[in-house]
Parts: sequence; structure tokens; C-alpha cells
Amino acid sequence: MKKLATMLMLATALVAPTVAMARDVTIETSLVQYSGPAAYLAVYLTNPDGSYNSTLWVSGQKSKYYGDLRGWARAASTAGSLNLDGVTGASVGGGQTLTVHANLADTLLDAGYQIHVDSAVEHGGQYADDAVIALTSTSATATGTGYVDTISLGL
Repeated sequence: MKKLATMLMLATALVAPTVAMARDVTIETSLVQYSGPAAYLAVYLTNPDGSYNSTLWVSGQKSKYYGDLRGWARAASTAGSLNLDGVTGASVGGGQTLTVHANLADTLLDAGYQIHVDSAVEHGGQYADDAVIALTSTSATATGTGYVDTISLGL
């Protein structure tokens, strides 16, 4: 019995260091000041090769408008099944900020992964890759090209 306990402790000691650590990442997306309907936003992660990895957040309650978030919709549909349970919320108005918290593995940091934000406003336009920021181990900020004013990454 003592040999079994010793072997189990040794196996645990060898395996435990390989368990990936995770970090809480905060993504803040500030929109430009505009009038009109609130924006639909998709915040998602891409792999180093640019392919879709996962959805972090989708803002906007009416799923019929998700197709207007072209870059995300195309990438997510190509990846197969899409599970949005717990990652959706209200749309975001002009001048407002969306804050998303994600628990991401440390191995993703500084490894070429990127966070993308697509935006769309009813009767106002659509911007695939409105803002893109590298997933790094240091805080960073980038400027958007459409409805997104800035995106910032905090750890």
C-alpha cells in the first residue's frame, strides 16, 4: 500500500507542473461618439495562423444581426459549431465602452494570438476587423477603423 501511495505522489509531482496556468485578461473596447442605434460587437480570438480560435463576447440580443459581423460570422461558421451560451450581452451605444473579461491560458500570451473586434450598426455600416490587438503579456492599446475608437488589453 505504501508503494502505491508513493508512486501516486511521484506521478502527481511529475504531472502537476505541466498543467497550464490561466490568466484573467480584460479587453476594453471604447466606441466613437455617434448617434443612431447601438452597435453589435463580436470579440474573438484568432490563432497565430489567423484562423478562428474562439468567441469571447458578442454584444447584441438579436441573433438575426450576427451575420452583419462579417469577419467573425465567416470565421466562426467555418470552424464548425458555435456555442454562445454565456458570451452574449446588450449592444453598445456610441461613446460607450464594452469591458470583456476572459480567462485565457498563459501559453497563448506572446505566442502570436490576436483579439479581433468586428462591429456593425443597423443602417450604419459594418466593419470586419474594426480593431485588432495582439494577445501579449503586457498591457496594450490599439485604434479602431470604424465604430471602435480604441481597444485595450489589460492583465
